[in-house]
Amino acid sequence: MIEKHLIANELSRKRWRRFKKNRSALVWSWVLILITFFSFTAEFWANSKPIILKYKNEIYLPIVKEYHPTVFGIDEVVMDYRSLQLGEDEWAVWPIVKWDPYESNKAVENYPAPPSSVNFLGTDDSGRDVLTRLLYGFRYSIFYAFGVWILSYLLGTIIGAVMGYMGGKTDLAGSRFVEIIEMMPQLLLLITIISIFSPSMTLLVVFSFLFDWTPIYHQIRSQFLQLRKREFVEAARAIGASHTRIILKHILPNALTPLVTFSPFAIAANISGLALLDYLGLGLAAPTPSWGELMSQAQKHFTTSVWLVWSPSI
Repeated sequence: MIEKHLIANELSRKRWRRFKKNRSALVWSWVLILITFFSFTAEFWANSKPIILKYKNEIYLPIVKEYHPTVFGIDEVVMDYRSLQLGEDEWAVWPIVKWDPYESNKAVENYPAPPSSVNFLGTDDSGRDVLTRLLYGFRYSIFYAFGVWILSYLLGTIIGAVMGYMGGKTDLAGSRFVEIIEMMPQLLLLITIISIFSPSMTLLVVFSFLFDWTPIYHQIRSQFLQLRKREFVEAARAIGASHTRIILKHILPNALTPLVTFSPFAIAANISGLALLDYLGLGLAAPTPSWGELMSQAQKHFTTSVWLVWSPSI
């Protein structure tokens, strides 16, 4: 047991050293980590509310708690912190970008507006800050990508493992079922569902994973078909191990290569997939910040507003 632990540790160290030698992978891993961090803490970097505010000897945290305008002596329905007049001993700490993803800049002459000191990457065709919408939009992309990846790989692994292990008529019937799933017109079904139900993140994740599990199913099934007749599996079966134990303890750990290999590609494809759905108008409902929605605007204004093309594309 100790020897196995030492061997596993040595293999982990070798993999880590090999990974560090791949400078491109290391750099882009840090880029992904930083983008994810800034996106999931976007309220602290891009918001129309101060992070912390001192007003009339009181400390307020607008970014955490909603305050009614009457708290500050303002007779309005929605609080505009930019219009708040601060005295000598009063101060506010603002995010770097003073726009939320749904707010329009009414001070510019035309929409879309070019990059400026107020809107670093310009505005979209509704006057909303592009940088803010990119930052918040990545959050939805990650939720969708990881949600579809986890659910589809879980379902595909379970079905592929059962079909590959059982073989025979079970595998034959399962393969025909998978072929039916793969022949279904996904885009047509999605258009039909969107016309009936209001599009949401939950709806898109559930719909996508119901069709995206078949590629990993084929990989896991082929692995189980190869491994189920191996000597260590026959030995486990001979000593009376249950089917569940054989699948989970003996075959599955040796069949994880496709999961590890294809997962990064599946996550990246899911990010692009949500952008494509939003670009076609079949994704998240407006005005949800989305990379695909910005690309759709870029197509309309690419001759006059190049910042709408390059920002989401890069």
